[in-house]
Amino acid sequence: MRLPRKSSMRDRADFLRVKTTGQAKAGRFVVLSTLADSKLGGLRTGFITTKRCGKAHERNLLRRRLRALVQKHAEKFPDLQRYLVTIARPGSAKASFEELETDWLKQAVRLNILPRA
Repeated sequence: MRLPRKSSMRDRADFLRVKTTGQAKAGRFVVLSTLADSKLGGLRTGFITTKRCGKAHERNLLRRRLRALVQKHAEKFPDLQRYLVTIARPGSAKASFEELETDWLKQAVRLNILPRA
C-alpha cells in the first residue's frame, strides 16, 4: 500500500490529540501511538524523530524505514480509520530494518491494530 501525501499528519493538534486521548505502547526502538476516529477517510500517519535519535542523515533514513513499515503492513489493518504516530527512540537509528520491523509489529499487536500472528 502506497501512502498518499494526504495521509500524513501535519497539524500539531492532531499529534496532541493522539498523545492525550489515544493509546501508546513503548518498545525498544519505537513508541507506537494510535487513536481510532470514525470521521477519518483513511489512515493518517505521523513520524517523530528527534535530534536524540541521531544526525540529520540518520533521522532521514529512520523516517524512510518507518514509512516503509507502515506501507508494508497497513493493508493488514482491520480498521484504517485511525491516527497512527510512530516515535523513534534514541538508538533506533543504529538498529537494522528487521529489528525495527519486529519491534514495530510487536507494538502494533499489543495495541490491537494488527491481528495476532
